[in-house]
Amino acid sequence: MQYQTIIGLEIHVELNTKSKMFCSCLNDPNEKRPNYNICPICTAQPGSLPVINKEAVRKVIKTGLALNCQIPEYSKFDRKSYFYPDLPKGYQISQYDKPFCKEGFLEINTSAGSAQVKKKIRITRVHLEEDTGKLVHPKGKNYSLVDFNRAGVPLMELVTEPDLESAKEARKFAEELRQIVRYLGVSNADMEKGQLRVEVNISLSQKSKARSQKLGTKVEIKNLNSFRAVEKAIDYEIERQTEILDEGKKVIQETRGWNEDKGETISQREKEEAHDYRYFPEPDLPQLHFGIPSILNEIKAEVPELPQQKRERFKKEYGLNEKEIEIYISKKDLSEYFENATSELREWIGTEKGISLEEEEFRKVVKIASNYLLSDLLGLVRDLSGSDAEYLFSGWEVDIKASPENFAEFIKMIYLEQISSKIAKMVLLEMIKTGKDPSHIVEEKGLAQLTDEVEIEKIVKDVISKNPKPVEDYKKGKENALQFLVGQVMAATKGKVNPEIANQLLKKNL
Repeated sequence: MQYQTIIGLEIHVELNTKSKMFCSCLNDPNEKRPNYNICPICTAQPGSLPVINKEAVRKVIKTGLALNCQIPEYSKFDRKSYFYPDLPKGYQISQYDKPFCKEGFLEINTSAGSAQVKKKIRITRVHLEEDTGKLVHPKGKNYSLVDFNRAGVPLMELVTEPDLESAKEARKFAEELRQIVRYLGVSNADMEKGQLRVEVNISLSQKSKARSQKLGTKVEIKNLNSFRAVEKAIDYEIERQTEILDEGKKVIQETRGWNEDKGETISQREKEEAHDYRYFPEPDLPQLHFGIPSILNEIKAEVPELPQQKRERFKKEYGLNEKEIEIYISKKDLSEYFENATSELREWIGTEKGISLEEEEFRKVVKIASNYLLSDLLGLVRDLSGSDAEYLFSGWEVDIKASPENFAEFIKMIYLEQISSKIAKMVLLEMIKTGKDPSHIVEEKGLAQLTDEVEIEKIVKDVISKNPKPVEDYKKGKENALQFLVGQVMAATKGKVNPEIANQLLKKNL
């Protein structure tokens, strides 16, 4: 039987404020000492009272505005009662019926047959709450410990409508959201550190031309901490629920976890309903009023260019392909480096004597710059750092000293054929290590390209005389022999000759 997959997401994002949500304790995800950043408020000592973190509220509203949400005039905090050992109060300060943001949407690119289309995923709400502590399970012991360093950290929760229909769409949404919160600067969203956690609500409905008849019950998969886990867990759960429904059985409403080692979801507990949490307004915190236009306008002005806007601009302004654009979108620091370099190149093309002012000329130079940046420069960085450099220009194990201005000058030299591609790699490596200007590197190391045609022809004739077999092969029509001879010329000149000139002179003398 065919079923329609219905998926909604709940995504928790730890905000990167200096202090916790309701106290002045440091919000430090890198703290290694257990129970170090704690106080009577975040550990729920009797008589302690919470105070709202203004910056956390602003960050949530900023995110809501970026996600096309409505910002209600009034909002409030609520108590959500449940009893876990890592929740010191026995309840969580959260939001129930009056969240900070509601009724927004995020567009993602998804497949429709062979075409790529935009799909609007509705966002029910974005609200603010406090995080729990963290349980530590010592290996081989029959007890657990609690670390409250994370307790009280501001936690933003986003809830979607059930508009997603596949594991790939769910992954794409989560990836796009992470890019947005990083662009906004509201969270580092490092999933390995638990700063972004995804929960999936999934059910299956029978496919029919008429209105779908719901056969399955919503199942929640908790705390998925990688995009791969999101995709794999959904695919597994679709298969599991399909088998249950095909056997004529009912899917149980429950919360399940993801076992990465086994590649399967496992039952954890029956799913709670909203009434189980016994929500009621938080008596120790005031209601918040956002009816003053200047407040929202001030926050809205802080929203930068977002990933989708940058995609459209990069395609229009630079003529880059989708693969190149996605690399720049995913690595914000890299895209800024690229744009600083291309800004120098645009100014050069517009003012340098003899260079065309046409946009087509600029795009040719940009294409060279992008190719060297994404291929050669990144390749050298990975070789030097011994890592994949996921967070480019942030946390590299080597010091990248080549400035965007020097990189632009380097691209000019390539475009004007002042250095060959072989020499270019040597120059770029030296730039990365030392930060020196490329023209100085070329001068110091004697790497300037040979332009004296008489001298080059002398070298060409010498190569011809020393390689009679390839010469004979070329005269018999074997074109590969010519490429071998070009390589010999390049080797003899240590890459200082333009390969095209070497090719032309070889043909002339052969």
